[in-house]
Amino acid sequence: MTETEAWSWEHAAAVFPKLLEGLQITILATVVGMIIASILGLVVAIVRRSKLRVVTFPVGFLVEFIRSTPLLVQLVFANLLFTQFPSLAIGCVVLGVHYATYMSEVYRAGIDAVPKGQWEAAIALDLPRSRTWSAVVLPQAIRNTLPGLGNYAVSMFKETPFLFAIAVVEMYTAAQQYGAGTFRYMEAITMAGLLFLLVSYPTSLLVRRLENRLA
Repeated sequence: MTETEAWSWEHAAAVFPKLLEGLQITILATVVGMIIASILGLVVAIVRRSKLRVVTFPVGFLVEFIRSTPLLVQLVFANLLFTQFPSLAIGCVVLGVHYATYMSEVYRAGIDAVPKGQWEAAIALDLPRSRTWSAVVLPQAIRNTLPGLGNYAVSMFKETPFLFAIAVVEMYTAAQQYGAGTFRYMEAITMAGLLFLLVSYPTSLLVRRLENRLA
């Protein structure tokens, strides 16, 4: 088997362990970013329902600003600004904040979908506002938003290669490094793509099944 062949199983086998190490970083960044996005997105959705414009305007402006700027630019800017923190930590936070702006809309739609009668029943029972949210509104809203949140989790997983811009060696970067060292990019990139597919496709099917079940 010569190095000029389009495909080498030897190189595919050699790069696989490195890709598995990168996959661990990819999954870690996705899980941590998703936790941040889920919590922060819910907070943003609730805050934006406030009637105080002094609160909703700056939050709304920040949300639109984050949505209107590329994730790649946000990663590089944050990495240059917060040099005292590890790049992986910065990447997780930026991913979480970026996707929180989108998840907030999913939460807001879920909250708006709670029947008006549920709010009126809570008022009639004289439930405290905190109890109304925790026991009546949020359980129903979050149940309705699970498919949407799942879709964003898959999207976040597929966008982790942007972490290469801040020197985080996730799966795509591991493939690039192997290709640069051996001049065999075909095997490295193909194997990385297959691993992305093996993780994201079953997850997408589970999200679709969940969406059909909750419909």
